[in-house]
Amino acid sequence: MNVVELIKLHEGLRLKPYRCTSNKLTIGYGRNIEDRGISNQEAETLLSNDISQVTIELEKKLTFMFCLDEVRRAVLIDMAFNMGVSGLLRFSKTLSCIRAGEYDEAAMEMLDSRWANQVGKRSIRLAEMMRTGKWAE
Repeated sequence: MNVVELIKLHEGLRLKPYRCTSNKLTIGYGRNIEDRGISNQEAETLLSNDISQVTIELEKKLTFMFCLDEVRRAVLIDMAFNMGVSGLLRFSKTLSCIRAGEYDEAAMEMLDSRWANQVGKRSIRLAEMMRTGKWAE
């Protein structure tokens, strides 16, 4: 046994946040995220893993993703990251327009949504990227 195995034995692994005996928000092997938080590197790792997971799920649900350019794929990934894949799939008119290559119409549909009102500038940036196929500033 070593110190890592000892701590794992005593702490146990929990993959979802929970309250420890001191009532602190905790995750993993006893990481007190309330007081300690996470490092930049850990945040980057989580982001990379989350993007990969969203992308895989999207590619299964939207087979036309493979036909899109990098920018428009990024728009869909960003939207799904923000509201979940199931949330993005409710944008049926937008997705139909994208599938048909009608990107101006898709951008208008994106902006004509409750989501656009909720996320503000994000929706404007993403709609412009969808319309032009170019990365936004």
